[in-house]
Amino acid sequence: MLNSFFFIFSRFSRRWLYLLLSVLVALGICIGSPQKTQAISWFDILIQGVQIFQLSNISDQEEVQLGKEINQQLVNSKIQLYLNQNVNRYVNQIGQKLAANSTRSDIPYTFQVVKNESVNAFATMGGYVYVTTGLLKAADNEAQLASVIAHEIGHIASRHSIEQMRETAIARGVATAAGLERNTAVQIGVDLALRRPNSREDEFEADRRGLRTLGRAGYAQSAMVAFMQKLLQQRSLPTFLSTHPATNERITALKDEINSQKGYGGGGLNNAAYEAKIQPLS
Repeated sequence: MLNSFFFIFSRFSRRWLYLLLSVLVALGICIGSPQKTQAISWFDILIQGVQIFQLSNISDQEEVQLGKEINQQLVNSKIQLYLNQNVNRYVNQIGQKLAANSTRSDIPYTFQVVKNESVNAFATMGGYVYVTTGLLKAADNEAQLASVIAHEIGHIASRHSIEQMRETAIARGVATAAGLERNTAVQIGVDLALRRPNSREDEFEADRRGLRTLGRAGYAQSAMVAFMQKLLQQRSLPTFLSTHPATNERITALKDEINSQKGYGGGGLNNAAYEAKIQPLS
């Protein structure tokens, strides 16, 4: 029995020793880092543990979990979801078809309709995409709606939100050598989803990825250009374009890409069929 006691005590001691060594290593990184970062105490590291995200090498699983928490904050306090089951099912079917044909089809995707009359769409990390009822009404057909969703999937496939979160955390002085605390990461994610500060380069990349996804899913790639041109002709620039730089340049680049692929074919252009699908919105 005495031997058993010493064996248990030895295993217990080793666990605490490993934990202490982990804390000391983390402290050493924080102290030895030449970057100017916000201090984080050993007690915070000990208590928070897995609640610290290292954005430079975040895993798919961590990204999906972080996106889930950002989505919960958005749904609970920032946006109002449109709850008609038929419309939501329709949008989800389009989104899942596009996601399966994207360059990042190995994570789960969630597509939601936001009750808002502005013409807008946005995404956050981990596969969460949002389109407004105003955008659904503005689109002429399924291919045009799909072109917007494909663009947002392009942002997710490129992990633009993660890079923006990292840059924002550094600019705000909340990043540490150990990483970014979970609650801070969620709040930044919510702000980024609603504020959409996408760079010119990010938009061009999301356009290219989205256009190819659109074609692989069987939709007419020309719908992406047609929808942008339609929105530009409106009296006031919709939110979806006003927060995205260089729209005319993007249209030119998309036309060149379509011409190079001979991508004017494809489906989803039946206006009457689309209007029937979104009829509950009228």
